[in-house]
Formats: sequence, C-alpha cells, structure tokens
Amino acid sequence: MSQATEEFDEFFRKFVQDHHWTVAKTMPWAPHEYTLRRNCTGPQDESDFERVVLGIRSLGYEEKYGKSTYIRYDLDGWKYWTMGAPLDQTILINRARVNDAAKRLLAPEPAQRTLS
Repeated sequence: MSQATEEFDEFFRKFVQDHHWTVAKTMPWAPHEYTLRRNCTGPQDESDFERVVLGIRSLGYEEKYGKSTYIRYDLDGWKYWTMGAPLDQTILINRARVNDAAKRLLAPEPAQRTLS
C-alpha cells in the first residue's frame, strides 16, 4: 500500500466517523447507506466531501453493477462509490458492507414492474 493510499484511508476513516449515514429504503434487495453533500455543513466539510469523492475515483477500481459501471473503493469491510456525476454535481456517497454485496450477486433482482 502506498503512503498516499494510507494517508487517504486515515482521512477517509475520520470522514466516515464524522458524518451521518442513512439507510437507503428504495432498494431493499440491495442494502446500502449514503451520506449527502448537503449535510456536510462544517467549514471544511464540503472540501472534505470532495476529497473523499476524488479519492474514491482515483484510488478505486471499476465494478459492474447491472448495466452500469461504478468506481468502487474498499475500506474496513465496506465498499464506497458515487454515481459518477461530475464532482460539482455529486450529491452523495454510497456504501455497502462487502459481505452484503457478495450475497447480492447471488440473489436475483426483483422483476421489473410494468405499467398497464
């Protein structure tokens, strides 16, 4: 592990501890949590949020999920990702337990609803 990665991991751990994570309710078959940029209200919080997003994107790796590909970063048994919007339009950081993600790969997604 490079010194840059170790420094980012230390910074990221503090960010994770200092911010509220909300359980996502819209995808019960894919349990995950998120934290929102708008809740980063301290004097350094927005720049810290952006530093984490950039760290995920520059130090992470690609993961395919459905038809999309995201940049994923693993830390302490969690995987973190954003939705890939430009930095100034990124509004959240997602996370899921790595074990939950592995289980999800084996489980079928719910059938798509059709409108009649």
